[in-house]
Amino acid sequence: MIKEKSSELRGLLKGNKIIVAPGAFDAFSARLIEQAGFPAVYISGAWAASSRLGVPDIGLATMSEVLDTAKNVVSATNIPVICDVDTGYGNALNVMRTVYEFERVGVAGIQIEDQITSKKAGHIEGQKLIRKEEMVKKIEAAKFAKRSKDFILIARTDAIGVNGFDDAMDRASAYFQAGADVLFIEAPRTKEEMKRITEIFRHVPVMINIVEGGRTPVLKVDELESLGFRIAIFPASACSAAVKAIQRVLKELKEKGCTDRFAENMLGLSEMFEVVGLSYYRDLESKYVNF
Repeated sequence: MIKEKSSELRGLLKGNKIIVAPGAFDAFSARLIEQAGFPAVYISGAWAASSRLGVPDIGLATMSEVLDTAKNVVSATNIPVICDVDTGYGNALNVMRTVYEFERVGVAGIQIEDQITSKKAGHIEGQKLIRKEEMVKKIEAAKFAKRSKDFILIARTDAIGVNGFDDAMDRASAYFQAGADVLFIEAPRTKEEMKRITEIFRHVPVMINIVEGGRTPVLKVDELESLGFRIAIFPASACSAAVKAIQRVLKELKEKGCTDRFAENMLGLSEMFEVVGLSYYRDLESKYVNF
């Protein structure tokens, strides 16, 4: 299974169509992404921290907590899973264990960033970076640790917002030379910067992060594809919409004492169970339990 999912993702990267990977925060949301027809799912570190722990994306979630989420998402879906593993949860040796554990549960690729361990979300203030040389060693260690040659290593730099565009390009180049399969230059501020990134790395797969309300312009998928990006993640879109809907229905229940006005925008009970495969399990019951 490990080889199959990572090989599938690598095959998609070699294709001529951009890979759009919406963000999931649990197995249920990941199933919805697959059922909507997307080719891959992305597990956001920010949403893993928010949904599991109720804390912001400031490096508080542990490897085991994010790993548990990843394991459940992989088990619930049949499409490649890309997981944000923040800084790799420590130094180069920690990164090696991170690669081993996430590859073991069937994740197709992981994303590692060059912030210090008490990291910050990419579109807020306060990031601090490790030295380029240290990140290079972490990528080399990650490449050494992976068991399948197809397992995807995505190297992210947050340097644009810290040291400027030129340093981000220098770091990204070094990370690719160290063995990264995909480059992720976080938070370009204009369409022109986005275009410069893909021009500089025209022969390298580049990932772009589209966050509504973030620092990067929100462009349509076909425009991102025409700019040359190979992967587009939308880590917060579905999750943020779900949270807003929850807030609205809870406000209605609190103020009006009922939820009738929202009924047409809710899943029916049978619909909800079908998302998670009730018919499939009923067939199994009829075959193995109720014989």
